[in-house]
Amino acid sequence: MAGYDHTTIDTKWQQYWDRENTFATPKDRTRPKYYVLDMFPYPSGDGLHVGHPKGYTATDVVARAKRMMGFNVLRVMGWDSFGLPAERRAERTGEHPTVITERNIKTFKGQLKKLGLSYDWSRELATSDPKYYKWTQWIFEILFERGLARRAERPVNFCPALGTVLANEEVADGKYIETGDPVEKRLMRQWELKITEYADKLLEDLEGLDWPSGTMTKQRDWIGRSVGANVAFKVVDSSEQITVFTTRPDTLFGGTYVVLAPDHPLVDQIAVAAQRATIEAYRVEVGKKTDRERTVEAADAPKTGVPTGAFAINPVNGARIPIWVADYVLATYGTGAVFACPAHDERDHAFAKKFHLPIVEVVAGGGDVQAAPYTGDGKHVQSEFLNGLDNAAAIDKVIAWLEERKLGSKSIRYKLRDWLFARQRYWGEPFPLYELADGSVKVVPKDQLPVVLPVIDEYKPTPDGQPPLARAKDWMTYRDPQTGEIGKRETSTMPQWAGSCWYYLRFLSPDRDDVAWDPEEEKYWMPVDLYVGGNEHAVLHLLYARFWHKVLYDAGYVSTKEPFPRLFHQGMIHKTSFKDARGKYHHADEVEQRDGKWYLKDTNELVETKLDKMSKSRYNVVNPDDMAAEYGADAMRMYELFMGPLEDGVEWETSGVAGTRRFLDRVWRLLVDPETDTLATKVSEDAPATNKDLERALHAAIKKVTHSVTDLRFNTAISEMMIFVNEATKAPSIPRDWFESFVKLLSPFAPHVAEELWQRLGHRSTIAFQPWPSYDEAKLARDTMVIAVQVSGKLRSQIEVAQDANEATIIAAAKTDEKVSAYLVDKQIKREIYVKGRLVNFVV
Repeated sequence: MAGYDHTTIDTKWQQYWDRENTFATPKDRTRPKYYVLDMFPYPSGDGLHVGHPKGYTATDVVARAKRMMGFNVLRVMGWDSFGLPAERRAERTGEHPTVITERNIKTFKGQLKKLGLSYDWSRELATSDPKYYKWTQWIFEILFERGLARRAERPVNFCPALGTVLANEEVADGKYIETGDPVEKRLMRQWELKITEYADKLLEDLEGLDWPSGTMTKQRDWIGRSVGANVAFKVVDSSEQITVFTTRPDTLFGGTYVVLAPDHPLVDQIAVAAQRATIEAYRVEVGKKTDRERTVEAADAPKTGVPTGAFAINPVNGARIPIWVADYVLATYGTGAVFACPAHDERDHAFAKKFHLPIVEVVAGGGDVQAAPYTGDGKHVQSEFLNGLDNAAAIDKVIAWLEERKLGSKSIRYKLRDWLFARQRYWGEPFPLYELADGSVKVVPKDQLPVVLPVIDEYKPTPDGQPPLARAKDWMTYRDPQTGEIGKRETSTMPQWAGSCWYYLRFLSPDRDDVAWDPEEEKYWMPVDLYVGGNEHAVLHLLYARFWHKVLYDAGYVSTKEPFPRLFHQGMIHKTSFKDARGKYHHADEVEQRDGKWYLKDTNELVETKLDKMSKSRYNVVNPDDMAAEYGADAMRMYELFMGPLEDGVEWETSGVAGTRRFLDRVWRLLVDPETDTLATKVSEDAPATNKDLERALHAAIKKVTHSVTDLRFNTAISEMMIFVNEATKAPSIPRDWFESFVKLLSPFAPHVAEELWQRLGHRSTIAFQPWPSYDEAKLARDTMVIAVQVSGKLRSQIEVAQDANEATIIAAAKTDEKVSAYLVDKQIKREIYVKGRLVNFVV
């Protein structure tokens, strides 16, 4: 059967919303506010695929419903537009990254508009716009002035292919996570932000946040707060001593060796001559690994290391124990040295087994520690003054013992490292810094911001290895405005994370040139009420944004400690990919299925199938423009939310879009005759409000959809709306006010269809601000209930009885049911069992 003309209706209402500026942010500050925010995208050249709008559609439903509930809604979109892909394309084509970025933004924006997303486009921003990064530079100056930005000589992750330094969080398996380019360790002088100064606040303030538990765990693990002790181990035949940090000082009596990080400064001083060449070769191999690879804690992970030939004295028992160098100890964590108790640590145990080092039990209760380590609690043994104590008591006692003898002290350590903040790239925010001849560094005066990226002729590092900005000789020269002394600008740029650390604040006052945000607007709108984005940002963006926000809070620029009290991760949408034995991917049109397997049509070669993330390189991308063109924007919106729980990963099936389109056509035909495109007679002012099933379905839908705005269970909300439409389709007539309530419910999900239905119902104003319908619990109650009837435990029938029917009436009705009575003929009923409101069971 025919349905609505989505091409005409989608275009009509998108143009209306633009023309009327329907979703402009209200200026009235007397009403409650709701700030709903998407993690803004990087505008790549590929455009959107159908996986991207899943989160955007969810937040749009919330925003539209909240407007109807009487909230002032801030609903905005911008672009995280600095980034490596644009710079690499500029290197290949000679186009300026600005031109590339603006073209990509235009594509993304057009795609989002086709989906009817209710953004206030007047507040659109891009991090690569000088009007925006003026304030990114301003915030950096706040960090600098508060002593949180410094240059330091550090071992860094250097990517030779890109000619730049990467943060630890950007490297996995020895490669840059964005491009797959190899990464190596180098010692360089770099700008870093002292995020470690905020480690405690970042950890403690996670409490009370409404965030996914997995993300909270990842943040806690990344910060990695450890309470333990610093313990001094004297080096034999040397004036040196090694300070180790340990969280288990109670196991010191089981310490049988000490391990130093390969780049620990004492290694060269204490290693015997015969071992130095071996150690140096080992360092080269270790330099090829990332810190994360080196700290894999699985007991079966390969262990490597070399002895230094030197020995240390265990401070609790005077034992002479060997000193080793191994990659699982990092110079940047703790003190860069650990003592090893292989009986009670999996890593140490594996290492000791491989290199035949002693294993001494000091905590009882774990069986044979020679076979496997025991890491649990227990009574201490072979530990002199700790014998008989449990772990906690032993830790406290040994720390006191060490402190009394000045051999150690209680200590708190973090895995979190200071944030490497400089990149040797062009397409990023310039630092507002300059260096004078004496080596001192100053910030550019705030009234000279922004420091604008200069135009250069090539985007690669200079032949002598300097960043691309070093090509702008005139721009590099800067005269100190106070002294007239000539200095040089910093030629590194900030990482892409900089602009995304604070964009949620700029949305409050994007047109203000005099302030980064209006303080009164910040007090009204902040914090963000709902923040939605992918869980790939669980550590990087979210940790950095929280850090900047806390600095701004301490500096008095924001009024909340946390920017995002509620966070939600939408699940990924996957699509099957097809890969041949050579690793080449193929389009779905190139393959066919036979006997449950997939083959290339041309060569009959078997191909591997995988439910994969969407990627142009895998030929499994579905373009939302195509879906909107074929089925309508509303059908696609509803399918994205109907596929399953919002947080779950799901497989894309285009047939599902056709299904939600059929549902919308059924809604359409309740009001509009598809043959004549005129109002049908089913919806009427005169229709009697006596259909209890239809009324109940309406109130159930109102309740479920209302709750979904908070709990984001949109798939079940859509199911409830479908139940109403089923009842409405069966009904001979529908009261007009009931149908109008339903159209309001539908409008956040399918705004184009809802606007058109609302107008055809005779309304002249948009549905976007109509009052949200309310439900009546009393209308949800049923007059009857369904009772299952069993005979000797087997279901034989179901009966419908009055809600207030008593047990005797129900049992009598069950006995007279035609299907049940057939099983009772010539039988003796031994027991009659009634489970209230649920079932009757006759035991015969």
